[in-house]
Amino acid sequence: MKRNQTRGWTLAAAAGLATVLLAACGPEVSSDAESGDGGTGPAEGTLAAPDTDAPAGEITIWDRSGDLFEVFDGVIERFNERYPDVVVHHEAVDIDTKLPNTLIAGADVPDGVFLDDAKVAGLSDHFYDLSAVLEPYLDDIAAQKVEVNTVGEHIYGVPWDLNPGLLYYRADILADVGIDPASIETYDDLFAAAEQIKAARPDAAPIHLEQEPFLSQLWLEMFASQLGTSLADADGELRLDSPEYRQILTWLDEVNQAGLGTRAEYLGPADLATLESGQQVFVPWAIWWDFAPQQLLPQTTGQWRAMPLPAWTEGGARSGAMGGSSFVIPRDAENPELAWLFYEFLVFDPEGFQAVYGPNAIYPDGLNTSVPSYAPAADPATPLFGPLDALGGQDLWPVAIEAGAQIPGGTPIPQWWAGAVEYLGDNLQRMFDGELTPEQVIAESTEQIQTNLVDRAS
Repeated sequence: MKRNQTRGWTLAAAAGLATVLLAACGPEVSSDAESGDGGTGPAEGTLAAPDTDAPAGEITIWDRSGDLFEVFDGVIERFNERYPDVVVHHEAVDIDTKLPNTLIAGADVPDGVFLDDAKVAGLSDHFYDLSAVLEPYLDDIAAQKVEVNTVGEHIYGVPWDLNPGLLYYRADILADVGIDPASIETYDDLFAAAEQIKAARPDAAPIHLEQEPFLSQLWLEMFASQLGTSLADADGELRLDSPEYRQILTWLDEVNQAGLGTRAEYLGPADLATLESGQQVFVPWAIWWDFAPQQLLPQTTGQWRAMPLPAWTEGGARSGAMGGSSFVIPRDAENPELAWLFYEFLVFDPEGFQAVYGPNAIYPDGLNTSVPSYAPAADPATPLFGPLDALGGQDLWPVAIEAGAQIPGGTPIPQWWAGAVEYLGDNLQRMFDGELTPEQVIAESTEQIQTNLVDRAS
C-alpha cells in the first residue's frame, strides 16, 4: 500500500496550523457579484449551484501534497465523465503557507481548497457561504462537521471526513494478562486495566500520554468532544473553566502520577520504541492512528486492535472528534459554482465517494484513516474499505462508523485556537511534569488565553 504521509494530523500538519490563522479581514463581496460559467450568482456572498445542464469552464483546486492529493487526483477522470466540459487543474500546494497571503492579495485565488476544520472559522470572511448548496444534504451530514463549519448562521465548508476517536490496544498483551477488551467501558475501567497490566508487567506504562504541546491540546479536545464541550462555545467564548475539563485533566493527572502513562511525542522515535516493546498498550487517539501499525510498527503489526473510546460517564458517548478537514470555496474564485460541482461529486455522489474511500490505486483496500461524514456514504452495512491486516484482520469500518455516530455536536474552532497552545498545551505538559495541578492548568490557561487571545481578537 502506497503512503506518503499519515492521513489526518501529522506533526507537520500540526506545525502548519500553528504557523498562522488569518484574522477575519477579507474583502467585501457585492450582492450582485458575477459568478462563473452557468451560475446564477451569489446573493450576499451565498453560493448558488449552476442552473445549466451543461456546465463548462475551468477550475483550479488546491490540495496538500501526499496520499490524499493522489486519491482526489484519481477521481477527476470520473468527474469528467459526468461533467466533460469542466477542466480541473489540480495543484499540490503548501496550503498553510500560501493560502492566507493569496486570500489577502485576492489574485490567482483557487476555486476550491482542501482545508483543516480548525482554520475554517478564522478564514470564513474569505469564503462563500455554502448554506444554500448544502441544504439538500444537511440532514445526512454528521452534526459535528456541520457545526464546526458554521459561523453565525452560515456554513463555510463542505464537510468531508469524520475523525472519530478510538482506543487502540495490544490484543496480545490483554490476552496474556486476562483482560477482556469489552470490559473497558469507562475511563475508570481503562485505569483499572492499566493497573492490572502494570502489576503483571512492571516495566509497562500502558496508556499513551501525548508530549507534543500542539497535539496534546488537540488530543485534550478529543476527550472534551466526548463530553459535548470544547475550548470555545458557538460564540467564541472561552469555556475551559468547567466540570468537564476538570474531570478530564484530573484523570490524566492521576494516570501520570500512578505511573500508568508513557509520555511520548506522537509517532516519534521514543513513541514507536515503547509501542513495539509493549511498554505502551493503550493509545486513545483519532482513527488515523491506524497508520502506525500499517507502516511504522513492523514488529507488532497485526497485534493491534481498535475499539470505541471508553465513556467518561456510564452510558456516555464512546467517541469524540479529533481533527478533520473540509472543502472551501474562496469568494474571489473565478468559477465557484463549478468548484461546488466538483466537491458535490466527491462528497455526496455515490460514484464519487466510492472512488475516494473505496479501493483505488493508492489504497488497494480502500482509504481507512478516516470515515465519511455523509451518512449515505457511512453505511455500516456497506463498507468502503476492507479489513486491516495490521489490525489482525479486524474490520475497522463498523467500529469507526459507530464511533463517528456517537460524536456529540461541535462548534466552530476560533481563530485563536492555535495560539492557545502556548498556554493550554504548554500548561498540560507542565502538569505532566508535576509543576501544576489540574485546577492550576485551568486557572492559568483561562487567564492567559482570555487576556492574550480572546480579548485581543474581540
